[in-house]
Amino acid sequence: MNGGRWTRRTAAAAVAGLLFGIPVAAQPAVRPAVMSGDVSTAIETTARVASAAVVEIFKTTYVAGDGQTARATDLVATQRGSGSGVVVDAGGYIVTNAHVVRGAQRLRVELPAPPAGRSILGGGTRSVAATVVGLDLETDLAVLKVDAGPLPALAFGDSDALRRGQLVLAFGSPLGLQNSVSLGVVSAVARQLEAESPMIYVQTDASIHSGSSGGPLVDLQGRIVGVNTLMMSRGGGYEGIGFAAPSNIVRTVYEQLRAHGRVKRGDIGVRAQTITPELAAGLALGRPSGVVLSDVLPRSPAARAGLVVGDVVLTLDGKPMENGRQLQVGLYRHVVGDVVTLEVLRNGVATAFPVAMTERLEAVAGAAAADPRRNLISRLGILGVALEPRLMRLMPAVRGAQGVVVLSTLSGALEARDGNLEPGDVIYAVNRTAVTELSGLRTALDAVGAGEPLVLQVERKGELLFLTFLAE
Repeated sequence: MNGGRWTRRTAAAAVAGLLFGIPVAAQPAVRPAVMSGDVSTAIETTARVASAAVVEIFKTTYVAGDGQTARATDLVATQRGSGSGVVVDAGGYIVTNAHVVRGAQRLRVELPAPPAGRSILGGGTRSVAATVVGLDLETDLAVLKVDAGPLPALAFGDSDALRRGQLVLAFGSPLGLQNSVSLGVVSAVARQLEAESPMIYVQTDASIHSGSSGGPLVDLQGRIVGVNTLMMSRGGGYEGIGFAAPSNIVRTVYEQLRAHGRVKRGDIGVRAQTITPELAAGLALGRPSGVVLSDVLPRSPAARAGLVVGDVVLTLDGKPMENGRQLQVGLYRHVVGDVVTLEVLRNGVATAFPVAMTERLEAVAGAAAADPRRNLISRLGILGVALEPRLMRLMPAVRGAQGVVVLSTLSGALEARDGNLEPGDVIYAVNRTAVTELSGLRTALDAVGAGEPLVLQVERKGELLFLTFLAE
């Protein structure tokens, strides 16, 4: 072959030529970054180095005994569970999942011991007690501390740099098989499992089972790019769909739990939604795609900075924003005290707004009772009631003085791209027409023809948002 080597890539090109009539010489002369032998060596090296920082975690909890007991000691039952973790600091700090350690009365960590010789059975383990530094249920992450001298630790990688198809290794103790490793690829870099949640996951086909939770997802440079959290399965077994919390979120949570014992989440007081053609038409936004602010909370950092409802967000810290989820995730990674810059388009003029993050506050919603004969809004498939002072006292998060409160919904009555109506929602407007009570809501709905965009301005848990439908 003209002095060259007959590689797998050359062979693949020749096969392509035979099958599709493409000359071998026409194939691009791409030199792979890593040859097949080097890939195997890289995997072996990464597995050996990373395994030294992977631990197994055992949890003991005590619960009330079940039914009548014959002895006093049976009044309390013992439950045990296990999971995995990874050492991220030589001083003994370990990251794992919150569900692995939540409710534990006693925690024990099995640390891998260095191999004493060349035995294929490895070097065994040593058991040490662990304490919980902090838990964060929203991201399902936790930080533990052990006092065991300097330990091998793994560094965090940049999960934003992950690409689909990239090789990764999943470590853990699946089904109690201590410190196992599986090979896979990144199936998706930012999978959102809940429509209203800013939390995203790295999807991988690397094998993740019960007991793998809390173990690291590692790239071939030996860096943590995720923490294995859950798998998706219809039958309870492994089906090639696993999810890991991205390392950039893990690092932020770890640093805050270590420093404060809890996560102080940054917030600027906005809600962002993806612009769809229907939303753009209904609100006359002037552009069919991008991100629009559906809410700017009063007296929030965003409001003080000058942002308003209807602003179209172009960039966050110079990074183009293509959808509402992207902006949510971008803000979610920041902490209290950070200053972010939003470039927005308003009346055809682009302006940059620096906004300081403050700590996020939780909002509360409420509901009431109604007579279905009078309170049915059939076109929306809801039971509603007019917002009035008595009801507002039950719903302290409500910001408007007039509107319609959703008490219950009919599943599937209307389908929206960005979520459907939920009990506790307050409807304020239909296609920019304000509604103050049930008859006004019905009138505004009747003005929208079948097949036309129907945009509801809704308050949910203290935040405003737009819900977009096609009227039926």
